[in-house]
Parts: sequence; C-alpha cells; structure tokens
Amino acid sequence: MLQGKAALAYEQIERLIVVEDIAPGSLVSESVLMEMTGLGRTPVREALQQLARNRMVEVHPNKGVLVPPASVEAQLRMLELRRALEALTVRLACKRATPADHDRMTAMIERLDSETFTLSTYLDTVTTTHHLLVAACHNEYVEDAMAPLQGLSRRFWHAHVRDVQAEIQRGSLLHADILRAVTARDPDGAEQASHALIDYLVAFSFATINQETGSR
Repeated sequence: MLQGKAALAYEQIERLIVVEDIAPGSLVSESVLMEMTGLGRTPVREALQQLARNRMVEVHPNKGVLVPPASVEAQLRMLELRRALEALTVRLACKRATPADHDRMTAMIERLDSETFTLSTYLDTVTTTHHLLVAACHNEYVEDAMAPLQGLSRRFWHAHVRDVQAEIQRGSLLHADILRAVTARDPDGAEQASHALIDYLVAFSFATINQETGSR
C-alpha cells in the first residue's frame, strides 16, 4: 500500500489515465509525468510500479510508460472478479463500519441523491465512494485487491460513456443503494445492491460493442 507522496502520485496519474488526459496507446516519460503531477522522480516511479501491477500502465525501460487500450473482453473478465470481491467488501463493511464510517457514507448518500454532477465531479464522487466502502472493511488486503479493479472500471466507463447525464443518474442510484444497505448493516441487501452495480457495468460493457459496430 503506497503512502505519502507516492500515494498522491498514484492518485494523480490514475486520474490522468481515467479521464484520458493521457490517451490510450500513448507512450510518456517519467519526466513528463513528474511535470504533470508536480511530484519528484521517486514517488512517480513508485506509483508507476504499482500502476503497472494494477494493469493501468506498462513500463518499458529506456522507452517510457505505455497506457494500453482498454478492451471489452478484458473489462468483462475483470468484472467477473470484481463481482465476487465487491460482495465480500460490502459484507465486511456492514459488519465493521464504525460510526465515523457511517457518517461519511451518509454524507455521500446525500450528495448522490441531490447533487447535479458533471462528468468530472461524478468520477471524483465514485472514487470517493469506492474508498469509503473499502476503508469500512478495515482490511488492507481488501483495499489492495479492490483498488485496481475499481480503477480499471472507472477508466473503461469514462472512455465509453455517451449519454452522460443518464449514465450518471443510473450510477448515482446504484452507488447510493449500496451505501444505504451498508449503513443499515444489511449484508444481504448490500450484496444484492453490489450485484446490481456489476450487472449494470456488464450491460454497459456489452453495449459498447454495439456502439463500435454501429459507428463503422
């Protein structure tokens, strides 16, 4: 688990990849990433090592850092694993969440229910929601396992979203349902809500095939 400036570098570089400020297929250097993040070589290098382990980048010595394209096939395989781990995550969160965890989740539910999001602010909110759920497990191994899956999901969704407001509305409802079940300490309801989110992401992934076929 990264700490300090390395964790900040990971967060910033991952976001640059997710929102495609670094486009898929791009080859960038460490020095460019240092300039984009405002951070030094050591934290950027540590972040890149973790991002490579999480399949967000490929590090090619003496050439640069490649951001590989995201495929539908890889996304669907990843979602198979995320379905199982997300169910475990929300069940643990139901049992272990502290009052402080519940307070943060309740505040997020209020945001999801009432705020009008842009694509950028929605992505930030989804990232925070993922962090809240994983943190409520109080198990660092769950955090290590879930971080790459959730990051890859966000990247694929952002790359293929078309009807932005409709998808944001749907995603907000699904994430709020999970948080409500966790704050109610309802593990069965939380697992059902997590499966509903993954079902949505699977359907979204398959829909991108039709979009790509129709655009030819």
